[in-house]
Amino acid sequence: MRRPTPLIALLLLLAACTTVRDDKPSDERWQPRPGTAWQWQLSGRLDPSVDVPVYDIDGFDHSKATVAALHRADRKVICYLSTGAWEDWRPDAKKFPKPVLGRGNGWEGERWLDIRRTDVLEPLMAARIDMCREKGFDAVEPDNMDGYRNRTGFPLKASDQLRYNRLIAKLAHDRGMAVGLKNDLDQIPQLVGDFDFAVNEQCAQYDECAALKPFVAAGKAVFHVEYELPTHRFCSDSRRLNLSSMLKKYELGVWRRAC
Repeated sequence: MRRPTPLIALLLLLAACTTVRDDKPSDERWQPRPGTAWQWQLSGRLDPSVDVPVYDIDGFDHSKATVAALHRADRKVICYLSTGAWEDWRPDAKKFPKPVLGRGNGWEGERWLDIRRTDVLEPLMAARIDMCREKGFDAVEPDNMDGYRNRTGFPLKASDQLRYNRLIAKLAHDRGMAVGLKNDLDQIPQLVGDFDFAVNEQCAQYDECAALKPFVAAGKAVFHVEYELPTHRFCSDSRRLNLSSMLKKYELGVWRRAC
């Protein structure tokens, strides 16, 4: 084979270097640090004026323009998705075959998913996370990630949950996005390395916040809300544990009371 000229050799070397950089999107993935303030709004008209560096909003309900506007205000934006339960009002709801739909999860129009059926669910969830990426979101908050601890209508095991949660994390990471572990406290020791932050509801009410220490120890934010306790009942412990805590109403509208 004829040896390349010096100029061609240089061009080939530069192309190889570029390829190496492009193969490492995880190096550029956002990593929220413990104590980072946030706003979580999943209902009502979005209020972009809350002075915090992180917004967590519904991935389906908001446009690329909304995400871009929050970025211009120097905010990172998390894409809320339900990955463990089916919601009957979503535009892709009819793509979920009936055999993967289980019992209701306590919220109107929602049913647990058979997370063992990754052959069915992986392409559906990949499409949803693709939507988040295309809209410019920095991260994903996958909800209903602890079905194995609930009456889902399926004989789910802890191993099924670990496999599925790691799949969701990989789908986000493969797209250069951060991903949070929602609740699922019992599996934090096994999953803290797979996720970039945690999102928790009511750990103070149920005396479970200590279970989130591995995330903080790893330098990863824990975004935490309470619904029923007044702030004086949990904020001092939240500050001690370095959680990003606030009081919200169940509808997750604009209102918040941060620690």
